[in-house]
Amino acid sequence: MGNCCGTTESAKKANPKDPKNPKSTTALSVSTPRVSVLKNLPGGVTVNHGEEIRDKYTIGDELGRGEFGITYLCTDRESNEVLACKSISKRKLRTPIDIDDVRREVVIMHHLPPHPNIVGLRYVYEDENAVHLVMELCEGGELFDRIVARGHYNERAAANVTRTIVEVVQVV
Repeated sequence: MGNCCGTTESAKKANPKDPKNPKSTTALSVSTPRVSVLKNLPGGVTVNHGEEIRDKYTIGDELGRGEFGITYLCTDRESNEVLACKSISKRKLRTPIDIDDVRREVVIMHHLPPHPNIVGLRYVYEDENAVHLVMELCEGGELFDRIVARGHYNERAAANVTRTIVEVVQVV
């Protein structure tokens, strides 16, 4: 995977051990160029490169954390629609497999059909430090947590959950 940022001639000639050089390997605040994770995605996925997510959305409280990212409450500045924004830190994407996983997630979410039980992806942003997935807000929580909290399901309740899962699988 190539570097997304070009190297200037002056940076090539500069001493890489000079702490005053921003490209220095010994400087305390080294800013490593980040790779474009979502460059050239297949299937017509539109990524807002270079646009600031905060220009369109207000980022609010944290909703949850995963291995690579944090999901925040976010609000569309124009419509006041409340959504969720999953921000995936590029620093945590350490291997090509990690990058492929994020790319695959975006492509799959982009191609999912509209359905009341499927989270809809609205917009995708990529900046120097993160990939941001703006999607519908699901306030129902995790199915696993519901099962644990409830202890057990009677046959009718289990059938309703199973029916919903099968309907979603049929649509996809």
